Amino acid sequence: MTDRLAAGDTAPDFTLPDQDGTEHSLSALRGRKVIVYFYPAASTPGCTTEACDFRDNMSSLQAAGYEVLGVSKDDLPALKTFQHEQALTFPLLSDPDLAVHKAYGAWGEKNNYGKIVTGTIRSTIVVDEDGTVQLPLYNVKATGHVASLRKKLGLV
Repeated sequence: MTDRLAAGDTAPDFTLPDQDGTEHSLSALRGRKVIVYFYPAASTPGCTTEACDFRDNMSSLQAAGYEVLGVSKDDLPALKTFQHEQALTFPLLSDPDLAVHKAYGAWGEKNNYGKIVTGTIRSTIVVDEDGTVQLPLYNVKATGHVASLRKKLGLV
């Protein structure tokens, strides 16, 4: 079983490269609210649905003071293609060694179409301005997730 983060935990800091090779650190975003979401693979149907949902809600999330970071184990060329094809307007971070996935409880056993497999657990972790976990969500559904998240954050 993977250790999951709970509300009130200190969010583990990380530095990961985005689709362009630019490094992003959670600590550099102190003073801002950050939505860190983990998805299994760029350019797959569910992950595309979820990413486009974040893209389409970006202006209202940013207006409420949130930054969005997408994290997957994909390499930079795959992330660049995904960003370009879907016109994504937020950083897609590459975590090929899964260190950040594991630190956030987003890697482990999951039920995939009735079979237990090890992989990325679709997760969204909302971090407040002080670097504290505000809202940890695990095993989220790709479809409708951002609307549900907005409701939980009081942004409707």
